[in-house]
Amino acid sequence: MSQTWVEGAAGSPYDIDHLPYGVFDRPGEPARVGVRIGDLVLDGAPVATLGGDPGDGPDLASAWRRPSLDAFLALGRPAWETARDWLVEILTGPEHRAAVEPHLLPVSSVTMRMPFTVADYVDFYASLEHASNVGRIFRPDQEPLLPNWRHLPVGYHGRAGTVLPSGTPVVRPHGQRKGPADAEPVFGPSQRLDIEAELGFVVGAGTELGERVSTADLADHVFGVVGLNDWSARDVQAWEYVPLGPFLGKSFATSISTWVTPLAALAAAWTELPGQDPAPLPYLAVDGPAGLDIAVEVELNGHVVSRPPYSTMYWAPAQMLAHLTVNGASLRTGDLFGSGTVSGPEPGQRGSLLELSWGWREPFAVGDAERTALEDGDEVVLRYTAPGSGGGRIALGEVVGRVEPARAW
Repeated sequence: MSQTWVEGAAGSPYDIDHLPYGVFDRPGEPARVGVRIGDLVLDGAPVATLGGDPGDGPDLASAWRRPSLDAFLALGRPAWETARDWLVEILTGPEHRAAVEPHLLPVSSVTMRMPFTVADYVDFYASLEHASNVGRIFRPDQEPLLPNWRHLPVGYHGRAGTVLPSGTPVVRPHGQRKGPADAEPVFGPSQRLDIEAELGFVVGAGTELGERVSTADLADHVFGVVGLNDWSARDVQAWEYVPLGPFLGKSFATSISTWVTPLAALAAAWTELPGQDPAPLPYLAVDGPAGLDIAVEVELNGHVVSRPPYSTMYWAPAQMLAHLTVNGASLRTGDLFGSGTVSGPEPGQRGSLLELSWGWREPFAVGDAERTALEDGDEVVLRYTAPGSGGGRIALGEVVGRVEPARAW
């Protein structure tokens, strides 16, 4: 790998092998697309016009002037590859330094915005450990997994309009809930607010209605990944989810990172799935490494409470996408699908507070305090790292959210 001339970037989690995209602005300036290198943001549009667009290909300058990644995502995989090659060239070639350097801005000087417009949002349930833990908590006398779980990636459709950029406060939601001792349901603020540490996949290239996407075509449609926190009101969810599944207990907020890591930056992170038994149906079959070796860290009020490994996930992102479209449902630019909670086999690898507290019965330590569910004022930070092509590790965008009190009615 060529070394970048950008000072401080070489060997950092944002080296030349990463180059995540985001949308930023500064006071008095319009929002536009930027690319992170080290602790700097490269202003994309003016770079794309240096000496004309890279090659005779896509109009990157126009796409990068927009206040979202939408136009760039819609250009498709050939344009994404052209852009990445161009960025690597100008950030490693010393002959480009004088022209490019004026367009590098400190990350600390910009405000990051929502990176793309979410078209549809689907959340899966792809962790064997998470699904098994939930089954053991709520159905201790039965098999933890329902009969369909090992045959297909279970998921539900969420609410695209409440997907929020990292840093946006999360207001404690109201809803109906009914505890075991309650004769009737009651209404009020959720008492069991939870998080789910997930990975989100961002669709760039869409499909026509009736078209299906095979597991081999993931990279033709998915541009990249974001960190994702699927906030959950567990008491609301528990009362409402039978018979149609999650609704208000999930739809109030989903936080994503403001940096989108291109799938191309994860070339060194692909790993074999831990094993699938029984073998999935042919449309879900994968050839070669289909899992991702991504380390997740869950921090609550400045204390790390869990380190879930994404490499343990049972269902692969390519299988999720294939299943999502197998009925002919079309993809749109900006579609987002989440992995579901990432949990590993060890107690310190559980990606939700529901699991960490084992159904709210076992408080866990948060520094000198204890928690089962989230309290007002709590701040959750999700962090992600993966192997980079340069031999070090890249850091995916972190996801930050602070709980605000429920609003008075």
